[in-house]
Amino acid sequence: MFEAGIKAVGIVDVEFGEDVTVIQPANLYGCRIGDHCFVGPFVEIQKNVVIGRHCTIQSHSFICELVEIGDDCVVAHGVMFINDAYRGGAPARGDLSLWERTRLGNRVFVGSNSTILPVTICDDVVIGAGSVVTSDVMEPGTYAGNPARKIRSIA
Repeated sequence: MFEAGIKAVGIVDVEFGEDVTVIQPANLYGCRIGDHCFVGPFVEIQKNVVIGRHCTIQSHSFICELVEIGDDCVVAHGVMFINDAYRGGAPARGDLSLWERTRLGNRVFVGSNSTILPVTICDDVVIGAGSVVTSDVMEPGTYAGNPARKIRSIA
């Protein structure tokens, strides 16, 4: 018979800046969260994640390993970050060398229920709700769709 390995949700080995608010339940471990951030309930932030200053991470979002988020960013409700792009046609299955990094610049807003694959997103970008970002975003603007495409410039 298989015995389940049940682990508790919690906050373990997190480096917090000043004036950070976390609403529980939350599962945060081995990450760094900058000054004046807010983390909503039912959020998971995994190890080796770095979140800048003045960021908001709304409820039900998942930020996997190897994600870096700049300053003044918003990750809205239900956003999923992915670090395994199935490059070999299958999941990495524990081979961490196959995982890839994601970097969000400063002043990036990611709309609810978006999915962010391993990409780089420059400063001053809005990702529309429900979008799937599959490639790097190198120009400021608003992006939406699946796959996300630029729909307007930010003046």
